Amino acid sequence: MEGGDAPAEVRATLERAYEAGVDRVVVVGTGEKSSRDALALTATSSPVEVYATVGLHPHAATEDLAPIAALARAGHGRLVAIGECGLDYYYEHSPRDEQRRAFAAQVALAHELDLALVVHAREAFDDLFAIFESEGVPARTVIHCFTGSPEEAEGCLARGCDVSISGIVTFKSAESLREAARLVPQSRLHVETDSPFLAPVPYRGKKNEPSFVAVVGTFVAQLRGEDPVELREATSANTTRLFQLSRH
Repeated sequence: MEGGDAPAEVRATLERAYEAGVDRVVVVGTGEKSSRDALALTATSSPVEVYATVGLHPHAATEDLAPIAALARAGHGRLVAIGECGLDYYYEHSPRDEQRRAFAAQVALAHELDLALVVHAREAFDDLFAIFESEGVPARTVIHCFTGSPEEAEGCLARGCDVSISGIVTFKSAESLREAARLVPQSRLHVETDSPFLAPVPYRGKKNEPSFVAVVGTFVAQLRGEDPVELREATSANTTRLFQLSRH
């Protein structure tokens, strides 16, 4: 995809995001094809700056990591992170030992290339922390779409990770997540959409998209008793730091 050759749906989505005040998006890779697609989308003509990650999601942990590593080592100018990678013991679409192996290898890759690490963790924090202990936590690591307990959030923070909150925080059943969102220091907090999944209330059940991130941010700000504009500025600065966007 060169210049304006991205699908019309993608261009329209980016236009709606820009109209909602979003000026940067990070497109996340979860396997070889989606990682290549994410990198290709960075060439899209749009007022929104598009960046990419490359990685193997835990559901794809049995796939070959070599193509992902080759993409990462190619040094694409808009590549900002390794991931989405990690452990998912809720669905367990890949054997746990394969998930641990693939995650450890991607932690090592983030260290090697000095890239941020985008982590998926679901019902697997004990093993996640054990791998961080053995491999070391990359200096710029975020637990994406955090769904853990307040205690697990504290464990992530103690290991130097940032914590990112998605639209799940708006769901009625998410009181534990709301408690966790309250305790994350503003300097380590992110808000996200996890598009196209997990649209926030009042859009729950619809296809999620980047334009909804302001809904999540406003909800989190009110939850924490903070000014939404202040929180937006803080989380934007955190994203710039995490992904070193000022260098791209």
